[in-house]
Amino acid sequence: MLVLGIESSCDETAAAVVRDGHEVLSSVISSQIKLHSAYGGVIPELAAREHLKNIQPVVTTALRESGFDMKALDGVAITSHPGLIPALLVGNAYAKGLAAASGKPIIGINHFQGHLYGAFLEQPELLDNPENYPILGVVVSGGHTALVLLPIDGKARILGTTLDDAAGEALDKAAKILNLGYPGGPIIDRLAREGDEKRYDFPRGLVGGGGKPVPPEHKFDFSFSGVKTALLYQVRERTLSEQELRDVVASYQAAVMGVLVSKATAAAQETRARLICLCGGVACNSYLRRKFQEACEETGRRLILTPPKYCTDNAAMIGGLGYHYIRNGLTDGLDMPVGARLPASLGVFPFARNAFRE
Repeated sequence: MLVLGIESSCDETAAAVVRDGHEVLSSVISSQIKLHSAYGGVIPELAAREHLKNIQPVVTTALRESGFDMKALDGVAITSHPGLIPALLVGNAYAKGLAAASGKPIIGINHFQGHLYGAFLEQPELLDNPENYPILGVVVSGGHTALVLLPIDGKARILGTTLDDAAGEALDKAAKILNLGYPGGPIIDRLAREGDEKRYDFPRGLVGGGGKPVPPEHKFDFSFSGVKTALLYQVRERTLSEQELRDVVASYQAAVMGVLVSKATAAAQETRARLICLCGGVACNSYLRRKFQEACEETGRRLILTPPKYCTDNAAMIGGLGYHYIRNGLTDGLDMPVGARLPASLGVFPFARNAFRE
C-alpha cells in the first residue's frame, strides 16, 4: 500500500511517499528556519504564506522521487492536529484537493502520534513483538513534552505532560535570553559540549527539591518556567566570558534534560514498561540521547532513539502512520477539521500490535 504523507503543522512543509507503513520511498522537507530566525520564533501567518508557496513543489518532488503518481497511491495522510491553525489549514486544503481530484481516501493524522510512530519507521518489527509492551513514549519537542504509555492494545494514555513550557520551548527561550540565535536547541547542544554542567545549580521543576514534595497528580508532569527564570536572573546585568557562557549553557541543559530522564525512568519503573522510545525534535540533542542510553543501561530496559531525520517534523512519519489507519478502514471526509491542541483522549494508536483486535 502506497500512502502520500503531508506535514504542515508548524514551519516545515513536508511530503513523503511511504509503502506499507515503513518503506520510505521519498521524503522532502522545505524548512523555514532562516525566515523565522529574525523573530526568535515561528510567526503563524508568515508560516502559512510560506506553506502556500512551497507545498505544490514539495509534493511534486516527493511523488517524482518515489517513482509513483497520484493514480498509483492508495491514500493521502495529512497532519490535522495539533499545530498552528493557519499552517494546518494550508496543508489540509491542499491534501483535500488532491484526495477529491484523485478519488483517494484521506486521513487526518495526530502529529503527536506521528512523532511516536517515527521512532519505529525503520524498525517496524519491534511493534509486532509482544515482549516489548507496554512501551513508554517520551515525546520532546518545541510544542510538546509528555510521557505516553502505549499498551499492546493501542489504548494509549498520557502519564504526564508539561504544565507550562515544553522542553524545546525552554531551550529556545534560553537561547533568546543569551542572544544565541534561533532555533536554540542545536546551538545549546553544541556550546554545552565545552562547558561544565556542574558549575551552576539551576532548579529542576516538580522533582521534590527544597524539601517540598511533588503532589501525586503531578509526579510525571514537567515544569520548565522556573529554570528559565533562574537563567534570566543568573545572567542579568552580567557580561559572560566565552567559558562562562558555555558553563551556563551546559548547566541549563543538564537541568532541563535531567528532569526528562529522571521522570521517564521513574514512569518506566512504575508502569513496568519494557521499552522506552525517545522522539520529537529535542530527541536530536546529543546530551539527552546519551543520558537516556546510560539510564536504560543501568535499568536493563531497551531504548529506541528515533533517527535524527525522523525526530524533527517530517511527512514520512505521517504517511507511515496513515497506512495503519487506511488499512483498517479508518478514513476521514473532506469536512475533516483541524485543531490547535492535543485532544484530551489520544484514542487507539493503530500501530500497536493488538490494536483493533478482539
